[in-house]
Amino acid sequence: MNYLYDLWDDFISLLFPRKCYACGSHLVRNESLICTECYVVIPRTNYHTLTDNPVAQLFWGRCMIEKAAAFSYYNKGSRIRKLIHNLKYKGIRELGYELGRIYGLSLDSSGFMDDIDLIIPVPLHPEKKQIRGYNQSEIISFGIADAVHLPVDVNSLVRTIVSATQTKRSRYERWTNVEGIFEVIDPQPIMRKHVLLVDDVITTGSTIESCVNELLKTEGVKVSVVALAFAVV
Repeated sequence: MNYLYDLWDDFISLLFPRKCYACGSHLVRNESLICTECYVVIPRTNYHTLTDNPVAQLFWGRCMIEKAAAFSYYNKGSRIRKLIHNLKYKGIRELGYELGRIYGLSLDSSGFMDDIDLIIPVPLHPEKKQIRGYNQSEIISFGIADAVHLPVDVNSLVRTIVSATQTKRSRYERWTNVEGIFEVIDPQPIMRKHVLLVDDVITTGSTIESCVNELLKTEGVKVSVVALAFAVV
């Protein structure tokens, strides 16, 4: 039966070649979304194994987080950047789940997740979510959750204001653009919990900072942070 499936898969791939969303090369049998080469060569930060890593340092003196990490580096021309672009703007939502699952396995095996109680994605405003059709951070969160066997809370933290895009804004403009735009509407599920806040890319950290400060208004909440990529600015 598997032999017949492999033959059929080869036949379909011949008629409709599948390409890696990171490098564009043709995928071969047993490859899906990302080729084996990209899976291997995409640089990992391994920040989840380092307490005082650059992502954690980004929030020093700004907001109280327990720990922070990112899967890879968001550089011009990088493969992870292409993957995230396809996830956010090309509708390839499966990439978010797969990358989240891959990163979740690393987070889990390192002990990073040991004291985490639940996962919360950085929310999109409902209007923007309707236009895009999904929240990429939410999909990444479910991929991580699949690997670490933790619940995802998409209801407690919401975005109440539509803000302009952060692209090409200065650090100060990014901070003022997201200040006060998030709200915890249901504190009960997160009360006295250690929350893992998930985003796709961390640049200046202004969005994360705004989310963290809102979450910390709930009694006993602790917050840690992860993202698929970290942009050195």
